Amino acid sequence: MKPMIDRIGGEKQVHLLVNHFYDLIETLPQGRAIMEMHLKGHGLAHVRPEQFDFLCGFFGGRRYYQERHGHMNLREIHAHVEIRRQDAEDWLEVMERAMVDTGVGEGERAEIMQTFRRAAMMLVNTG
Repeated sequence: MKPMIDRIGGEKQVHLLVNHFYDLIETLPQGRAIMEMHLKGHGLAHVRPEQFDFLCGFFGGRRYYQERHGHMNLREIHAHVEIRRQDAEDWLEVMERAMVDTGVGEGERAEIMQTFRRAAMMLVNTG
């Protein structure tokens, strides 16, 4: 089976997805807490390219994030920020909408969301 990155349309699709996701984060009510987390952390300027780099590798493509940072450990990446279950649910809701809006196929979307849900819930570190 082809890597997920190829199944969804390659790096071009990942760029589209990440940019639309953060456009939604910056405008939807569900994105407010996530934006505030980024503002408390490293700020917003780095977020889009970092998520692109991470997701390319996560989806089975080139591991840009690992090449630059030496790992792809989600817990380590998010260790500096408190994440509530609601934050994880909000992230998942906005990401699913971004995938729908950018044309990620239903089968691929379901597979990705299952993996994203496990990862997001693993990052919850506060009540």
